Amino acid sequence: MKTKLIRVDAEDLQDEEKSDSAKRALEEAGEIIRKGGLVAFPTETVYGLGGDALNPESSKKIYAAKGRPSDNPLIIHIADMEHLGRITKEVPQSAYQLAAAFWPGPLTMILPKAEEVPCQTTGGLDTVAVRMPSHPVAMEFIKAAGGYVAAPSANLSGKPSPTTAKYVVQDMDGRIDMIIDGDGVDIGLESTIVDLTGDKPMILRPGYITEEMLDRVLGQVEIDQTLFKADSNLHPKAPGMKYRHYAPKGELVLVEGNPEAVVSYINEQTRMRKERGEKTGVIGTSEMAGRYEADSVKIAGSRKDEAAIARQLYTFLREFDDEEVAYMYAESFAGTGMRQAIMNRLLKAAGHKIIKLD
Repeated sequence: MKTKLIRVDAEDLQDEEKSDSAKRALEEAGEIIRKGGLVAFPTETVYGLGGDALNPESSKKIYAAKGRPSDNPLIIHIADMEHLGRITKEVPQSAYQLAAAFWPGPLTMILPKAEEVPCQTTGGLDTVAVRMPSHPVAMEFIKAAGGYVAAPSANLSGKPSPTTAKYVVQDMDGRIDMIIDGDGVDIGLESTIVDLTGDKPMILRPGYITEEMLDRVLGQVEIDQTLFKADSNLHPKAPGMKYRHYAPKGELVLVEGNPEAVVSYINEQTRMRKERGEKTGVIGTSEMAGRYEADSVKIAGSRKDEAAIARQLYTFLREFDDEEVAYMYAESFAGTGMRQAIMNRLLKAAGHKIIKLD
């Protein structure tokens, strides 16, 4: 299969001279979806791999392109609140409250699915994951595609999610029909997922929309405690719950403890690896900048700036792959707020390997 690469920036849609050609390009992308093909596209979180959510054959193609287990649910992306009723059996008041607060935006809701949604899209579940992205290119593309685009992240299963088109091309060239290059993304981590089908709202995947933000809208929400533990044998109710995700090719270990002890341990490990001829890498913060001795040191910014850390995380993991780094170490980011999302992704990427120092 030959994959077509097109360039459409959010700014193009607002530019009088460029808007017509940008919309024509997105119409072409939408037609591919309507005919059962696959298109990768930018969102505010990561790049998505889109297919027709109401066509079971399209969902099968998504799983095949990614090498993704077919019991791992896909998220349906919509661009119109009125479309929610077609793909859900019922919409609780809590969903309307969350939509008013956070849609369009990086929030996915789990709701009872309508009969029209094929089980191939939901991983065999009777629930459906739905979100409305805020990225202008994503919104126009979804409308052009007919309004219902199933889309996991546009990477090979298990690898770090792509935050630039470069890494979509690296994983998906020759596997899908088209890639829309919309430059880099704003957030860099997948959407928060909230299950609204139980007695209480429950976070199944942390993200930019934090537990504290959800609490302010709905009252107390619960968080699935298995998010920060090794994978269980339970059937995944949301993307990313069961399988190893976001992983670089090399081995990643998290290191948690007193900052001095963390630096000392990581430098000891990297020196030992380098003596063996093994390439090493570190993900650290600006508070520790200049103190690490690894071959490749990625500084994510200040520990106080959680959004900056999240935005660069997957890019760092991808760059380590490009640099053929064999052993990587990352500072721990345990805590509340967006740190929950950062730690969830790092733990998944590390296969839950974490060193806790005194």
